[in-house]
Amino acid sequence: SENEELEEIASADLKYLVLPALLGALTLKQVDLSKRLEHLESARVHFWRFLKLCKSYGLGSFRLPPASPPGEEDAGSPSSGGPAAAQPNLVAMASSRQAKIERYKQKKELENRLASMKTSVESGQADEDQIREFYILQIQKWINTSLEEMESIDQEMVILRSRGTAKQSSAPPHGTSRQVRTPMKPFILTRDAAQAKVFGAGYPGLPTMTVDDWYEQRRRQGVVSAQSAPQRAPGITDEELQKQQQEKKEEEDDEEALQKARNWDDWKDTHPRGYGNRQNVG
Repeated sequence: SENEELEEIASADLKYLVLPALLGALTLKQVDLSKRLEHLESARVHFWRFLKLCKSYGLGSFRLPPASPPGEEDAGSPSSGGPAAAQPNLVAMASSRQAKIERYKQKKELENRLASMKTSVESGQADEDQIREFYILQIQKWINTSLEEMESIDQEMVILRSRGTAKQSSAPPHGTSRQVRTPMKPFILTRDAAQAKVFGAGYPGLPTMTVDDWYEQRRRQGVVSAQSAPQRAPGITDEELQKQQQEKKEEEDDEEALQKARNWDDWKDTHPRGYGNRQNVG
């Protein structure tokens, strides 16, 4: 009860005051990373209950941390986003550093005193005053541990919440997903159907596909347009297709193609067929 004094608690019952701190320490040992934030919040509640209980009994001289983490407490305050909040409080930082140094010294002193009293208490040779002093030292040791753990918890919670906010901002809007492209299977690309039959007979493990079939497949998938695919009638060779394309350029009044054709006609007028072929005669 909070109405009673420390002297009213029996010496054998003092050890039960450390129970909330032990629950907080065990909660921190949980390894489920998906629930890390929940474990931190639960452990912080246990440590704060222990410190509040010790404060009400007058055990130790320390400043009781706020019940809520600093991020939740400052979220609704109007001055949390002001310019003064962005600047570090040097006085608070210096006092916090000094408090950590004092706690470290006190922790070492408590550990030494507990180590010297542990053997007599566990063996049953200590009297009631020594047992009471031993448990009070244990409580004071856990007070320092709880204060350190709460500082670490507050810092880790800030990191986890900022990481969660960054993930939510970088996540794509609901309902939009990246299109999954089906991986293409390997195949042999040939010029015409005759070449496809030759390669298909020699390599039965790999399918063959002509250029026309490949363009048609890509056109159906929407990768290439119908205009970019070469138009070839069945049974036409590559030389005939190239000749048709050259004639089509000339019909469309392509200046470069027309000039090339005129130069070729002029050269044939002055150079008869077989010109220059003297059958290796000097």
